Amino acid sequence: MSAKSITTGSLAALIAAAALSCATAQAAPLFAYNSPAAPQYAPVEDNDQAADAKLDPRLQRQVVNYATAEAPGSVIVDTPHTVLYFVLGNGKAIRYGIGVGRQGFTWSGVKQVARKAEWPDWYPPAEMIARQPYLPRVVAGGPGNPLGARAMYLGGSEYRIHGTNDPTTIGKHVSSGCIRLTNEDVEDLYSRVQVGAKVIVLPQTPPAQTAEHAPKPAPAERMSMNVDRASSLY
Repeated sequence: MSAKSITTGSLAALIAAAALSCATAQAAPLFAYNSPAAPQYAPVEDNDQAADAKLDPRLQRQVVNYATAEAPGSVIVDTPHTVLYFVLGNGKAIRYGIGVGRQGFTWSGVKQVARKAEWPDWYPPAEMIARQPYLPRVVAGGPGNPLGARAMYLGGSEYRIHGTNDPTTIGKHVSSGCIRLTNEDVEDLYSRVQVGAKVIVLPQTPPAQTAEHAPKPAPAERMSMNVDRASSLY
């Protein structure tokens, strides 16, 4: 086997592994589903869409009607519909297309943004390295990093909301639990989300209605972290 073929094979394996780059998190206790006080956010233009026109129009960034009791500045991840809402208030939200956890790695619960990073480094988790020992121990931030242009780390877990260099994964169940957006969209969301912001991840359930008209949880509803580790693959 030539050195060229070995290098090509190793690169392909690394790219495949990077696509599933998020580790599972430990189960968390129940969280109250109440809205803290938050400032009002100025509305944005309705034609503010993702730069990648190849995306399904449903997954392009846009302002939509969205009735919720959550405070402006909150983030709601609609897992079954593969969209994320940034709450603007006054019945409006910015909707982004996302990629979510693959079968066996979806979860639901309430978290807070613990920190934010631009062009973050990627450290493959120990579980992934155990299964794929050829992976690097760290990948420096940059255009080739699987976390993309920005990352928002969810406190008490190894989950992140981050970018991706592969926009074809948006709208699909592909990760090990992390939530991914196109680099253009994650840069926009990053500029709006504050450290400490509430992030609500809705459970994976069969979608019965469109995302805009899906039933919204009552403010007092409680949600539990529910991670299914049936899959042994990262």
